[in-house]
Amino acid sequence: MKKLKQNLLKATLLSMFCSTALLAQESNTFQNPPINVETLVGNRGVSFQMIIDKQIKSIPQLGFFSVTDINSDWSEQNLQDHMTQASLTYKVFNGLKVAAGFHNTPVTGIRPSASLIYTFKNNNWLIIAVPRVDLSKDANLEGLALIEYKPKINDKWNLYTRLQGVYTHTMSLDLHARSYFRARLGLSYKEFAFGVGSNVEYYGPLKHNENNVGGFVQILLF
Repeated sequence: MKKLKQNLLKATLLSMFCSTALLAQESNTFQNPPINVETLVGNRGVSFQMIIDKQIKSIPQLGFFSVTDINSDWSEQNLQDHMTQASLTYKVFNGLKVAAGFHNTPVTGIRPSASLIYTFKNNNWLIIAVPRVDLSKDANLEGLALIEYKPKINDKWNLYTRLQGVYTHTMSLDLHARSYFRARLGLSYKEFAFGVGSNVEYYGPLKHNENNVGGFVQILLF
């Protein structure tokens, strides 16, 4: 009887150990990118950007991609320059997804949208490219590209650099609708990055220009 109890105890401990190991292995194989939140305070006003790119844990081929972009002037009381897009994504193969959802701005309103999302990431580089098209009348064709380079300085600090651009074209009128170019230079420590930045913004067919130069803070939310 005593030997039987010892064998049952050993079997129970072994089962608990195996279950813990399997759970640890599962959690290690599934990794969602963090939510990227950034604010730049400059001479024009405040700029805010949030990028979400997540997979559904139980169905990792499916996911959610969203970009929120806000630019405000110091003298502005009613926000005029903001954009939100959100899409469900399907992973075609590693690094490439197809997406469908909506795109919203004060000029166009809410429109259905389809896009491709390409992502490449290693220890130093992050590259994102998102060609997108409205699925509506007077559709806009848009391309977004983002490149981050974060080489290690020492065990705690990295150099942080980023170039990001968007070009939006109204296909029916064959005219420029919206574009921007953004640059960041600073330092990163763990999930934080900070430094100096510049936003160069262009609006409408005449490419009216507004710039914002100042300091930025970025946080990765895991």
